[in-house]
Amino acid sequence: MKNLYFVLAVLLLSSQAYAANCVHGCPTGISGQVVERSIYTLNNNSTSKFANWVAYHATPSTIDGPSRTRTWRADPSINSANTLEPSDYDNAAATLGTDRGHQVPLASFSNTADWAALNYLSNITPQAANLNQGPWERLESAERTFIRTGKDIYVVTGPLNEHYFGTLPNADEFHIIPSAYFKVVIYVSGSTVKASAFIMNQNSGRNDNFCSKEVTIDEVELRSGLNIMPSLSSSIQAPIERGLGGLKTELGC
Repeated sequence: MKNLYFVLAVLLLSSQAYAANCVHGCPTGISGQVVERSIYTLNNNSTSKFANWVAYHATPSTIDGPSRTRTWRADPSINSANTLEPSDYDNAAATLGTDRGHQVPLASFSNTADWAALNYLSNITPQAANLNQGPWERLESAERTFIRTGKDIYVVTGPLNEHYFGTLPNADEFHIIPSAYFKVVIYVSGSTVKASAFIMNQNSGRNDNFCSKEVTIDEVELRSGLNIMPSLSSSIQAPIERGLGGLKTELGC
């Protein structure tokens, strides 16, 4: 009986973490292994070896912690055949010009106990250095600037696989490196929902303005095959997905 109570408790906490990392439902539309953690929920693609999407809920209490290290590890919750390992990235920077890019940013959860889970390779993709250190990083920084005003945000982010980008030179398994990335930043206050969506290609310039990368959620959903907020009521969902009620001002655009 004690074992049964333990299992039920774990399932309850798992479902609470899953719900807490998404708002109005986690994305639907693409199948994959869902991995639920306290600071993010992801859906892993066993073919591409990268996440289909990752969702997180960042708050004033999760950011602005101490500097954290980047110790890369294969995700222990995913079968080794369905994810990458650190050696797969050897020589990638020199050959492809890529960084190990976090989908959920380390800096947004540096003040949490579970920050090390962000370095699992399920949360990492080979992201072009100019993109990772340029407009993508500035968008993540804008998220934290908004959070510092005392606001929580929900984010859904992930890859687009629309054309061939390259292959990790030392990887010993098939994989598909993303050609672009999407990010949907969501703010909820009572019945008010505001959201802005962005798509950035791997060939983005280091000095590109992330604001110029804004698109509608409709476009993200069309190109990704996902329903980003599936349980949001249709009367609210339709205008938001068309780009009304965005977060341009809040993100500094």
